Amino acid sequence: MTNWIDYLPTLLQGVEITLIITGAGLLLGLAIALILTWVLESRVPVLAQLTEGYLLLLTGTPLLVQIFLVYYGPAQFDWVKNSWAWTYLREPMFCAILALGMNAGAYTCRLFKGALEAVPKGETLACQALGMNGWQTLSVKLRHAGRRVIPAYSNEVVLVLKGSSLASTISIMEIMGLAQRLNGQTYDTLVVFGLAGAIYLILNGLLTFLFRLLERRALVFQTQG
Repeated sequence: MTNWIDYLPTLLQGVEITLIITGAGLLLGLAIALILTWVLESRVPVLAQLTEGYLLLLTGTPLLVQIFLVYYGPAQFDWVKNSWAWTYLREPMFCAILALGMNAGAYTCRLFKGALEAVPKGETLACQALGMNGWQTLSVKLRHAGRRVIPAYSNEVVLVLKGSSLASTISIMEIMGLAQRLNGQTYDTLVVFGLAGAIYLILNGLLTFLFRLLERRALVFQTQG
């Protein structure tokens, strides 16, 4: 059995890829969530029903299935392979970020919608009285709902980080991908995957700590306001 310290440099090479996938997936998910939340809040005909279907599909199926569908699915259609989109859809990194972003967007939309429903209706009436449009009203309500959203959203960030490990199934060499390759070379399963788990644990701990600081700052800002 090799000393665990010998495996650490190899596994740490995957941290940057893991953080890139996680960060990009979260940004895409946040953009999707804001758009979907606006559609649901505005009750746009047809679009609201399609959004509900999207949320049901993305929250009701495993992330691994979604990654496989995004990565392997388009290759089944010649018109996709002959289009400009194939330049991106053939790249594992792009597909992993897209799948994570779509999944995170659905769950984040649920978080935003729940937080907005807890905002007093008087806030909406006040925005309408001031002549604000839909986006402006949503922005005001989200600021008021922020205190409720932060703790739940921090859990979503952690889930996205852990979900990024599934990118290894489409040949991306992030932490888990490198751990699998290292295990295939050494068969030192307990040490390799134990060390990979420890790296994820540290990253999740740091993210949780940062969100706790953000939550406290938001509470102070809200109290002062």
